[in-house]
Amino acid sequence: MSAQVDGILQVKLPVTDLSRSVAWYRAVLGLRLWMEFVEDGELCGAGLIDDEAGYTIALRDRRATVSGPDLRGFDVVALHPTSSAALEALAARCDELGVEHSGIRGTPDGSYLDVPDPDGTVLRFYHYTGPTAGFTGMEMRDGAFVGTYDTPRSLA
Repeated sequence: MSAQVDGILQVKLPVTDLSRSVAWYRAVLGLRLWMEFVEDGELCGAGLIDDEAGYTIALRDRRATVSGPDLRGFDVVALHPTSSAALEALAARCDELGVEHSGIRGTPDGSYLDVPDPDGTVLRFYHYTGPTAGFTGMEMRDGAFVGTYDTPRSLA
């Protein structure tokens, strides 16, 4: 039985400079500042929303987190662009804004673009076109696709 969840409400990311990150996410993704969180007189969080798609990204000042997590280089979330043209438009937008990105890369199941935010946390934009029925294992070596496998290794 499924957990009866119909989507992901938000992804929350730790940031070192809340104002800088709010500005970056608004510029790069066109998000609207939706909420702010003040605790004990200090601004420590913000919620940004895409009004059309309905997803939200929350940002939390690292100083207001329990462990001060550092996600540099990690693709904590993969967002699904509506088309390969949308992925190309995002890469062009990053170029116009001078925002670092990986360039569009292909896989057997679609194309993706990695964009590190100001703290180095990677947002992956993956125009995934592969099947989701059944199981597919993906094997990589030194960052390059090697092949697929059909027997789960995590259940061994």
